[in-house]
Amino acid sequence: MTRSRASVVILLGCVAVVLVLLALFQILSAGKFRAEPSHSVLDPENYHHYFVQFSSDERAMLGEGDPLHWEWFEQNIPWLDVPDKQMEEIYYFRWYSFQKHIKQTSAGFVIDEFEVDVPWAGKHNTISAAAGHHIREARWLRNSRYVEDYSNFWFGTEGEPRRYSFWAANSVYHLYLATANKQFVVKLLPSLQENYAKWEQQHKDANGLYWQIDDRDGMEFSSGGSGYRPTINSYMYGDAMAIAHIAEMAGQAEAAAEYKAKADRIRHLIETHLWNANDDFYETVPRDGQATSSGVRELAGFVPWYFDIPSLGHDIAWKQLFDPKGFAGPFGPTTAERRSPRFNFKSPHECLWNGPSWPFATTQTLVALANLLDDKEQSVLSPREYFQLLNTYTQSQHIRTPDGRVIPWIDENLDPDTGEWIARNILISKNQPPSNRGRYYNHSGYADLIITGLIGLRPSATNDLVIRPLVPAGKWDYFALDGLPYHGHSLTVIYDRTGERYQRGTGLTVLSDGRVIGHNDSLSTITVVLPDGRENEQAQAISSGHVTSGRVATGTREPCPGTGIRDGKCGGD
Repeated sequence: MTRSRASVVILLGCVAVVLVLLALFQILSAGKFRAEPSHSVLDPENYHHYFVQFSSDERAMLGEGDPLHWEWFEQNIPWLDVPDKQMEEIYYFRWYSFQKHIKQTSAGFVIDEFEVDVPWAGKHNTISAAAGHHIREARWLRNSRYVEDYSNFWFGTEGEPRRYSFWAANSVYHLYLATANKQFVVKLLPSLQENYAKWEQQHKDANGLYWQIDDRDGMEFSSGGSGYRPTINSYMYGDAMAIAHIAEMAGQAEAAAEYKAKADRIRHLIETHLWNANDDFYETVPRDGQATSSGVRELAGFVPWYFDIPSLGHDIAWKQLFDPKGFAGPFGPTTAERRSPRFNFKSPHECLWNGPSWPFATTQTLVALANLLDDKEQSVLSPREYFQLLNTYTQSQHIRTPDGRVIPWIDENLDPDTGEWIARNILISKNQPPSNRGRYYNHSGYADLIITGLIGLRPSATNDLVIRPLVPAGKWDYFALDGLPYHGHSLTVIYDRTGERYQRGTGLTVLSDGRVIGHNDSLSTITVVLPDGRENEQAQAISSGHVTSGRVATGTREPCPGTGIRDGKCGGD
């Protein structure tokens, strides 16, 4: 009996030890894959009122609206606090709008452009024209499944990445710069190469330049017309460079060299054929060979800077941006220079690129301008002009409701002088369905401009991170960006001139997972080094749904927290 009792005690003791070890293993495993709290400084509840108001405005403007699913925003978006409350409001409004376009399909999550189905879209109402903007915005959501599913979609059986011009490889590479998920981008490499080869087969002429119809560039009825456009040629350069980088990451040195050579060739052709020395601008060249240039400056001529193509000295082109006879407009830059005889030429179509301001093009211009300002040798523009253009873009994103209130709004194109939404007004006057076609139009970016431009986080493939704020000196006393997913970490960037706003001291401070990793006494460029060892592990775990990044739902919950999926849309949209 004594031996039997002793055996039982020993057995129970062994079971207890095993259970303790198992529990300890689970705790350690969970800790290994769990990021720090998603926000260190800002309380999301302080910004809840914006979303309540957006939901109310939606009903007032459209006569109906979807339930507000606050939990989704709490779990996914980075938080912003700035003195300019209109800019802060539009930042949150654009996330409110963006969330409406995330849709779960049989092919995974996709991001559409129109809320309503349009006949020129592809499968699941997707359109590739603005997909580059979608990816740059969505890379800052804490659940990276949305953007990675969407990126995969374009190269699956249902995607049509060449229906419109699309800087696909460049977008995927810039996604990698934010997430550090090397495995994801390397896996896409063969698809990116195949897509590039098909562009070469279908749109590359013997002279080495790429041609495109302006409509297929998503820029129909343009002043410069079709031909060898700065857009498509810059996209092909950007894609070649991106493929070269990804091939190098994959250990494919020969492929990397091949695509770097392709990029060098395109860059040379852009510089020698598309730069009009008479106009000091990149312009479309007609494909028929009867002219060396279209002879009209278009906002698309700034696109080469989006991809860091231009040579030193070509920054003179930026003088046109704020020229009253160039692109200047109180509600946004014009898409063609005002001095051109083809500015605003007559056409009954509602979507014109011969003068109206388009958020799509303004987004490209602001990304390009932030890249220009990385160049210490240029002296044409300064952060003050970036702030000015961003502020103009912010002010343009409004509409007057039937009861006379002015509320946040994003639509198709607008009058650069009055701020009226052109396509919307024309469609209403014609009583042309679908009703409110351009509501929450997902054809441009905003959050990415705030994050990488204004706040100045310049994504990198390494642990070294440069933050170069474009807030003009003396303009603001404080700002904060909190809960930003980056390389598997949760970043916080705060500036506090007096130290009273955030109680974290004065100056510019950068935190990773709640710990300070860099500080400047003044509002100036800072380079920080991220902690080692988390990037690929965290990025891949988040991507596969096995991790809570901040407050992102784990793999045991639905990707649309709190609501599930209804009618194919996230959050019940």
